[in-house]
Amino acid sequence: MFFDRFWANTINGLAYGSIYALVALGYTLVYGVLQLINFAHSEIFVIGVFGVYFTFLALGFQPGAVPSLPIGGIIADLVLAGAVGMILAGLAAVLLERVAYRPLRRRNAPRLAFLITAIGASFVVQQLFRIFRGSNPEGTIRLLQPQPLFRVFGAPVTNLQLIIIVASVAMFFAADGFVNRTRLGRGVRAVAQDPATATLMGVNRERVIVITFLLGGLLAGAAALFYLMTIPQGAVFNGGFLLGIKAFAAAVLGGIGNLRGALVGGLILGIVENYGQSLFGGDWRDVVAFVLLVGVLMLRPTGILGESLGKARV
Repeated sequence: MFFDRFWANTINGLAYGSIYALVALGYTLVYGVLQLINFAHSEIFVIGVFGVYFTFLALGFQPGAVPSLPIGGIIADLVLAGAVGMILAGLAAVLLERVAYRPLRRRNAPRLAFLITAIGASFVVQQLFRIFRGSNPEGTIRLLQPQPLFRVFGAPVTNLQLIIIVASVAMFFAADGFVNRTRLGRGVRAVAQDPATATLMGVNRERVIVITFLLGGLLAGAAALFYLMTIPQGAVFNGGFLLGIKAFAAAVLGGIGNLRGALVGGLILGIVENYGQSLFGGDWRDVVAFVLLVGVLMLRPTGILGESLGKARV
């Protein structure tokens, strides 16, 4: 079964891994600048998921119904829903930084305080969604039905997989270009390398931090759209828990603080967990993914690309 489905699992793993990579970019950006593991980032992703879902409802789509719009209208609705999810997730990330982390920075709080605050903020957002929307997943809304477009070594590539992989890689290159080629990106790299010296050279550290959280939130919002396209029943109050852990694992696997490492780690994690599902069964999918993480870190504690941009950490 493993060899029969090898290419199908590879393509499906690339699609899932692209989603992990987009969320992992948020973890690695914040860590690169602040040396902070933002465990509330998974709930930023959930805010994006509900933003996309509520946009579907506002556009008139009902759970369980199959839309009869032309392909152009469906794509326009997906783009609109994705934009709403990105904006809400980005604003939520900035609000989280201002409310939860900035007061701690001003008081020179120890790193443990940041970690506890991140976990607490994660549970607060999670339980707020549970109170207002309940514990059950929202109804399934699928705007675009998966249809095979072409085959790679006999394995079908669907329209959903192609959109998710291509769009995710394009967003990664956009984020990487922003950090490495723009003036604001140089500020991000300067603060990541030496905050004190960057401030003395005129870099506004607080603005850089806000931009970092905003960029991570925008990417999480885009991942939310792709997640709902793949798993239409994924709008649930705790839907970001396991995905957030996997995205963090992807960031560590690739090298926490390294943008390109987040992409590599996400893609590898998505592929390997699909291979594990074929080899050992669906119950072992998550186990295989985390065993891979432990194995890589035992051999290379910095992650796969952890040292290539070590001086700047992003």
